[in-house]
Amino acid sequence: MELARLTLDESRDFVRAHDVVSLVDDPCVIQEMPEFARGVAVAYCDAPGPLETAEVTTFYCIAPTPTDWPPERVESFYREYNNHMVRNLTVHEAMPGHFLQLAHSRRYQGSTRIRSVARSGPFIEGWAVHAEQVMAEHGFGGLPIRLQQLKIQLRMTINAILDQVVHCEGMTEGEAMALMTQRGFQEEGEAAGKWRRALLTSTQLSTYFAGYSEVASIAAARPSDMPVGRWHDAMLSHGSPSPRHLRTLLQT
Repeated sequence: MELARLTLDESRDFVRAHDVVSLVDDPCVIQEMPEFARGVAVAYCDAPGPLETAEVTTFYCIAPTPTDWPPERVESFYREYNNHMVRNLTVHEAMPGHFLQLAHSRRYQGSTRIRSVARSGPFIEGWAVHAEQVMAEHGFGGLPIRLQQLKIQLRMTINAILDQVVHCEGMTEGEAMALMTQRGFQEEGEAAGKWRRALLTSTQLSTYFAGYSEVASIAAARPSDMPVGRWHDAMLSHGSPSPRHLRTLLQT
């Protein structure tokens, strides 16, 4: 928890120094994930609702390892979520990922409230993965973060494969574990948690790959005379629309 708090400050300072995207002054509190919410994701960003007008805090929550895990699996999990991976996780969940993007999204004022409520999961997750890549390419954390981010890119691709083959083609737990630990270089603790998540959800694991592919393509279409920070601000200025609609919105 202390490392996550440190990395939030580090990433915020880095975003400001490199003009990656405009910052906000909204509060973000890092805390242990409530027990009722555990068992699906390692971490999540719990932001105020899209129609909330009060100054409500955003929570960046991280789950501890399950109490019934054997020591070997716990150790494996923390090899996966080492100090460098935690920095990358903070980029994804908080700065300049979910926390910052959703804060920008709440500031969007459309002609109707429907646009605010109907948020696109692929855009939200796609932005967060894109944010990881941008931070790594700008040098945040040096080579160790770049290596972890490349590993996350591989994990993102495998997530999409799992989402399809587990629910539609009958992939077994053994096959899934082999895919993640052997071809994906994931630790056993991470893979075990992802297998459970794949069973409990459908389509969400695909939003990382699908969303990143679209968002990265939009980011790459930045006009040559526009700074990166201004283009990112433009991408976040329309709320959280589907990427295919964002392309059109940026042309108007």
